[in-house]
Parts: sequence; structure tokens; C-alpha cells
Amino acid sequence: MIAAPSPRVVETIETMARAARRASRQIVRSSAQQRRAALQAMADAIDEHAADILVANALDLSAADEHGVTGVMRNRLELDRAGIEKLAAAVREIADQPDPLGRIEDEHVRPNGLRVGRMRIPLGVIAMIYESRPNVTSDAAALCVKAGNAIILRGGSEAIHSNRAIAEALRAGLETTALPVDAVQLVSTADRAAIDVLLEQEDSIDLVIPRGGEGLIRAVTAKSRIPVLQHYKGVCHVFVDETALLERAVEIVHNAKVHRPGVCNALETLLVHGSAAPRVLPSIAARLSDAGVELRGCPETVALLPSLPVAPATEADWHAEYLDLILAIRIVPDLEAALDHIATYGSSHTEAIVTEDAGQAEAFVAAVQSSTVLVNASTRFADGGELGLGAEIGISTSKLHAFGPMGANELTTRKFVVFGEGQIR
Repeated sequence: MIAAPSPRVVETIETMARAARRASRQIVRSSAQQRRAALQAMADAIDEHAADILVANALDLSAADEHGVTGVMRNRLELDRAGIEKLAAAVREIADQPDPLGRIEDEHVRPNGLRVGRMRIPLGVIAMIYESRPNVTSDAAALCVKAGNAIILRGGSEAIHSNRAIAEALRAGLETTALPVDAVQLVSTADRAAIDVLLEQEDSIDLVIPRGGEGLIRAVTAKSRIPVLQHYKGVCHVFVDETALLERAVEIVHNAKVHRPGVCNALETLLVHGSAAPRVLPSIAARLSDAGVELRGCPETVALLPSLPVAPATEADWHAEYLDLILAIRIVPDLEAALDHIATYGSSHTEAIVTEDAGQAEAFVAAVQSSTVLVNASTRFADGGELGLGAEIGISTSKLHAFGPMGANELTTRKFVVFGEGQIR
């Protein structure tokens, strides 16, 4: 149980929230050129503070080693000189993207002569609560500034020194520009009670984006007085249809599961059309097994693959986000059964179909209600960078107000703008 926040923590967070609101009112009046210049200055500052960031990251890595953190979790923390250069490059890439603000969309003229359109505007103040990855500090800050928002960042204690150093660099860059330095703030305390206070600042903060494990996201959603963009987990599916090309199916499934098994767009359940299973599943399963993937299958799958170590799947396996080299496999009689399985067990993240039948592909795309749906491509493409957004601030599996990978454009909303010539009602 988290202790009640101290008066000092409450005062600190409330002061930050008010400062962020003031900054948001200033940044909303900035020009595209000013925001672009600010982002370039932030990127330059990351380069200039590289030595400080490396020293800070070494402290986090030392603490991780003391606590026995290994493998993927430690890799997410680690920054080297090339990694810092990537941080700066990502900010510059965001700076060079088209400006998302101010354009008039869906313009039309009403019968009374009113010209009606909708203009892209910032959301206001974003609170970002995240775990592990120091790159989120610079990516999220850059995306929010690009979209004219202020941001309050609260990273995990495991990366606290790295996050502080990166945020200090970003703020140093902002100090040289026309934008307010408080457009980017970091909650520097490791006190977890600070999160609870942050989630109570509904008068100053417009949106909370949690990024991390399912436990973090559910805790934030349960406690927040502020709207939360949710992404609980990624139970992603690939359906291999009866017309699928063997080699294509093998490559797509292997890439979706093995390329980076610990990320949210990795494949977790493979569905195979019953007519195709004898033709394609032995080759798919052998390739996965050779790559070290533990297979768990329905009774038909176990019977079809007697020479491979396939454990019987349980009900829990269809719900599982393994984030590891484990895959559940189910043979289904047809497309409708595959769609029913996805609707029952999916998490609205990412689903793919492998097929040579355009009609089946069209039906799959229309029926699946996940945030990213792919035809003949790996689920690993459900990523902001791969989809042309540049860096992403996260992936939303809730449909309000954004759905799927979120870039700068998804950190805006729209207002109506009406031009008249004296009309009255």
C-alpha cells in the first residue's frame, strides 16, 4: 500500500501542473516555425549533454545490476553514445514532420452561406506515466511540443537518473527558444505517491497516457480523475487462411513471433484454417521450434505435429500476452471461427491475415475491430515509425479519442470554425 503523499510532494505536483497549464496557453499561440526551432534546439541540447546522460545512465544500470535486472529489461534501460544520437535524431525527425496544427479540414458551405470547417488544435496538458525506457522521455516531449501541448513526464524509478538528465537537456534547449521552458517538466521524485497526486490534477491536466505493463495501466485508470488513454496488453493474432502461400506464411509468422517477442505488437496466438493446417502448419511450427519458441496447441494442433514438442493449450493460453518465445496455436474450421476467436480473446491491438483470396482479406479487414489490421504482413508493423508517424507516444487500444499508434497528429483534437457574412439564426 502506498503511503499518503507528503505536503511537499503535493505542493510540488500542484505547482508543476499549474506551470504546465500556463505553458500550454503560451505554446498554443506559437507558430509552426517556432515549434520546429524549439525541437531542433532540444535535439541539439541532447547532443551537447550526451556526457551527462551517459553518466546518469550508468547509475541506473548499476542499480539494475544490484537488483538482478537482466535480459530485455536491462536492455531497455541501456544507452550508449549511438543510443543518445538516436534520441536526438528522433527529435529532429519529429521537427521535420508536417505541422499538425491550424489546418482547416472538412470544409463545406451550408445552404445559408456559412462556411464551416474543423481546425486542428492541441489537447492542452499531457501527463505521461511510463516505465523502463529512457527514450520515452525525449520522444514524448518532442511529440507533445510538436502538437502544441505541454507535458509532465513521470518515468519509472529504474531509469530516474537517465530521465532526469534527458529532461534537463530538453529544458536547456527550450530555454534558448521562444517557447516556455515549462512546456516540458519531469517529476523527479521516485515517491510513488506523486503519481496519485498527479492523477488528481483534473483542473490543469487534460489527458493521461500510461505506457508500461498492464498492472501500471490498470492502476492509473482506476485512480485517475483525468481521461486516460489505455493500452492494457497486446494479444495479437495471425490467421493463416486456406489460400495462404506456404513460404509467405512461414516468414510472416516467424517474424511476428521471433523478431522481438517482448514487445506489444509481437504475435501471441496463431490461428490456422483447418483446410490449410496439414499443408502449412508443420513448416511454420518447425521453423518456430528451431528458433526456440515453446509451442502450445489445441488438440488438433498437437495431433498434427507429433514430432514436435507441443504442449496442450489451456483456456488461459488464449488470453495470454506472453512477451516471450511462447506461442499458442489453434486450428479453426473457417474465417468466421477465426473472427470469433479474435473477438473473444483479442485485446484490440493488432491482427493479421495471410491469404491470397481478396474477398477473405476484405471480410477480415471489415470485421476485425482492432487498432491495426494487416493483410499479408507481420504484426511487427503496428508501430508509429513503421506506419509513417515518426516516433510514437504509445498505442491506444481504446477508441476515444485515438486508436492505434499515436504520433503528433493524435495529440490534437478539432474545433469547429465558422465563417459568415452577417448571418443570424
